[in-house]
Amino acid sequence: MVSGPSVTHNVQQACRLIAQAAAQDAELVVLPEYFCLIGDHDTDKLAIAERPGDGPIQKAMSDCALTHGVWLVAGTIPLQSSQVDRITNSVLVFDPTGQRVARYDKIHLFQFSNGQESYDEAKVLIHGTTPCRFSLTSRDHYVWTVGLSVCYDLRFPELYRQLESDLLLVPAAFTYTTGLAHWEVLLRARAIENLAFVVASAQGGKHPNGRRTYGNSMIINPWGDILNGLQEGEGMVVADCHAGVISERRRQLPALSHRVLI
Repeated sequence: MVSGPSVTHNVQQACRLIAQAAAQDAELVVLPEYFCLIGDHDTDKLAIAERPGDGPIQKAMSDCALTHGVWLVAGTIPLQSSQVDRITNSVLVFDPTGQRVARYDKIHLFQFSNGQESYDEAKVLIHGTTPCRFSLTSRDHYVWTVGLSVCYDLRFPELYRQLESDLLLVPAAFTYTTGLAHWEVLLRARAIENLAFVVASAQGGKHPNGRRTYGNSMIINPWGDILNGLQEGEGMVVADCHAGVISERRRQLPALSHRVLI
């Protein structure tokens, strides 16, 4: 997606894309970070933050999951916290009945300054403290372990080790500068070192506020191969992820059982 300052428009776009993915027989749909809003200022998030479990954005996502019968990862939605001037950047997961089954608050908060660009998420966000994963039973009755992360988390491999998952999700809004340098290589590394599938759904393009995000949404297999991708703009990345690939690769290369420093 290339989200802008209108929550209504962004949510409508997200719901349209979810419907298109479901029409292509998707079981799991992952939206990018801040799919609901990329405003003119960081503080714009404060005005739309919802109470956990209550609000129009959360209801729209629950309804979409139910309507289309998909597992939906709404990553991310600003949620109110105990501090009036701070929010959490939260991934919410809805099952095909529309029930929320998981919540992950982004742990690592992005900070970057190169003299031309400057970002500091801690000005408006409270970081999470707890890694989160959930179980997804696919149509072929395999029970997937799915680990949640967001954007800047990608730079911290210890998080993914703790998740110990078959499928790692990375909704993101990477800056163009840092994405061009590191996005793909970090994603492929997380897939390879954990022998897991990685699904990275990203904001990608020029936003109304003038910001440019890197994009390059992609799905990667446990061997580090990119199965499908979308460089920039609105659209979908669809691929088949087969559980048998995980067991085969982990049997061939039992690196996870060879860990010494834990």
